[in-house]
Parts: sequence; C-alpha cells; structure tokens
Amino acid sequence: MYLIRRIGLTFKFLNMTKKELVSTIANDAKLSIKDAGKALNSFVGALGKAMKKGQRIQLPGMGTFTVTKRSARVVRNPRTGAKLNVPAKKVVKFKPAPALNKGL
Repeated sequence: MYLIRRIGLTFKFLNMTKKELVSTIANDAKLSIKDAGKALNSFVGALGKAMKKGQRIQLPGMGTFTVTKRSARVVRNPRTGAKLNVPAKKVVKFKPAPALNKGL
C-alpha cells in the first residue's frame, strides 16, 4: 500500500506487484515460488504471442482479450492548440466476464 500526500489529502493505492502475484499463485497451487514464476512468465508470453497474431483470448471467469485496429485521427494539443496526426495502430481491449464483475 502506498500513501501519497498532496495538499493535505491522503490517497491510498493498493497495488499487487508481480512478486506478490507469484507468491499468491505458489501458495494457492502448492508450487515453489520459482515454478510459479515460470508458470506466470509462460502465461504472459503465450498471451503476448497470441495478441501479436491478432487472436481473441477468452478466459472463462476472467474475461476476453481482443485486438482491434484504431484508425488514424487528428488531435489537438490543448495547451498550444496545434493539430497533431496520430497514426493508426492496433490496441488490446479487455471485456471482463460477468462473474468477475459480480465480485467487484
């Protein structure tokens, strides 16, 4: 948990680091931390390879990852008012599963 003080206000942010996630996976699956780290790295690598191919990944109970193409557009810099061209690119979108939304 991190505390940030700004103008007399305190904001609390709860972040899970990769180390904490690996530790949780290791405890839940009764694996060593080293094996849990390898499993997580393998999962992230497989997810990245599938995304590069443009595949749709559906994880029941979690959600769906899709790759969509964002078209080129012209935007305006709010500070200077100058127009900038933003090229087209592929972006990843995530749609949470209903079971995941219920838990929030």
